[in-house]
Amino acid sequence: MFLQRRMRRVRSRTIQPLLCETILTRNDLVAPLFVDETAGAPVPIGSMPGQSRYPIDGIAAVAGKFWEHGIRAVLLFGVPAHKDEAATSAYDPGGVVQQAVRKIKTAYPGMVVITDVCACEYTSHGHCGIVGDSRCGGQDLLNDESLLLMNKIAVSHAEAGADIVAPSCMLDGMVRSIRTALDQDGYEEVLILSYSTKFSSALYGPFREAAESGYSFGDRTTYQMNPANGREAFLESQLDMEEGADILMVKPAGPYLDVLAEIATLGLPVAAFQVSGEYAMIKAAAERGWIKEKETVIEMLTCIKRAGADLIITYFAYDACGWLE
Repeated sequence: MFLQRRMRRVRSRTIQPLLCETILTRNDLVAPLFVDETAGAPVPIGSMPGQSRYPIDGIAAVAGKFWEHGIRAVLLFGVPAHKDEAATSAYDPGGVVQQAVRKIKTAYPGMVVITDVCACEYTSHGHCGIVGDSRCGGQDLLNDESLLLMNKIAVSHAEAGADIVAPSCMLDGMVRSIRTALDQDGYEEVLILSYSTKFSSALYGPFREAAESGYSFGDRTTYQMNPANGREAFLESQLDMEEGADILMVKPAGPYLDVLAEIATLGLPVAAFQVSGEYAMIKAAAERGWIKEKETVIEMLTCIKRAGADLIITYFAYDACGWLE
């Protein structure tokens, strides 16, 4: 019987590039960087081979290396010298992230600098804001008290020159609160990239080593998303859009492409964070020869984009940028 439809016709090696539906480019990639206030030299991160915490004085040179390689955006995480229950170092004008922003923007004004707005690296207990007695009993993150802290952090980052602030604490009302604080202080042009759907994932372990942000009691399941809940995940991002977010985010990326695809239908730009655990798993398997690192990374990043991501935050940004040449 003669075949009317031969799907293999469009897969010839000469035709494939013309019909490729999803093209991954350097402009899709955002590089996360850790800045350590106590470091005098790069500190390798054991669970994330190839990644380091960088000293403040060296962060502009690191950003420069990424800039020359084709990366146009970085996401900064700070490791402070001082921690306390109120996370006072997080909004200090001379804090680790604030210093890093100034150095990068002075050296490379065109680099888009995104700052993580949270308190887990800065609190002595490791939770993402102000902790107190909850109505359910025991200690837990206090929502409205923590909003005031996020406002201070976001404004301090904007004052330092951040282009985009990225609240990651999953507090109710955080986008509206931060937007109001930024606008009142004259930072109407600073964007908010909201970690609008951040799951309480088992894949954050290497990050907590890197950022020294492990928590001393309880867990984060009362403010981060249950991985089992898709409708709730969509609603979280929808609410942040209504509160004024400029960009939404799904974190982690790979296991939640169904959620990413649905959130992309809201119409706002969407970022996806390929998190530390995703990075570590690929690295570990590649080191053992079980998979090919380059091919695996490009496949996964392409699939994240295909699902709807406009930006992909990935620890593979530097390597992927080279592979895409």
